[in-house]
This record gives sequence, C-alpha cells and structure tokens, in this order.
Amino acid sequence: MNIRSFITGWIKISNAYDTEKYLSFFHEDAILDDPSVGRKFIGHKGIREYFTSYFIGYKTQTHLMKLSIHGGEKAYLEVEFTGEFPGGKIGGSFDFIFVKDKISFVKALLI
Repeated sequence: MNIRSFITGWIKISNAYDTEKYLSFFHEDAILDDPSVGRKFIGHKGIREYFTSYFIGYKTQTHLMKLSIHGGEKAYLEVEFTGEFPGGKIGGSFDFIFVKDKISFVKALLI
C-alpha cells in the first residue's frame, strides 16, 4: 500500500463530497475518534454521520500540510481546513492506523 497516494486520494474524495467513495477508504467497523466534537464515530454508519455533518454540512475543504508515515500501518497527517464554519480556517490532524489497505482507526483533532 502506498500510504501517500492513499491519503491524497482520501483528501481528494473528501473535498469532492463523495460520501460512498469516502466510506470505501474505511473498514466497515472502523472507528473515527474526534475529541474536538466529543464523540467516537463507529462503522460506516457513524463515519457517514461525521462526514455529512462536519465536511458536507460546513463545506469543508481539506488541505494537506504535512504527512509522516510510520511503517506500513500508521501515518500522521496535519491539514488545514477551510469552510463555512466560525473563523473559516483552522488546523487539524489525523492519526491513522491501517489494516489490510484501509483505515481501521483514525483520531481527528483540531489544532
């Protein structure tokens, strides 16, 4: 798995608001933990809710700032979000764990 290509594809699909393709990057039972909103989103149903609310709902665009890859199973991503939310721009990060070429767990934080 080429993690750099995977992440750039994930961001591209996110910015296109393609929910089904976005979900295809995640295992069916993946967990997205976002302490910024005080919740864990579990499985495709929960991650769909997260994506619809915070990305589509706020017209969020994600811009890659820094990517650190740790072996073939982990990555740390720093991004800048722009959109229709208070302030219009904010930094964020994602800590990924990959299993069998898909996201198994990701922790999202606003920074």
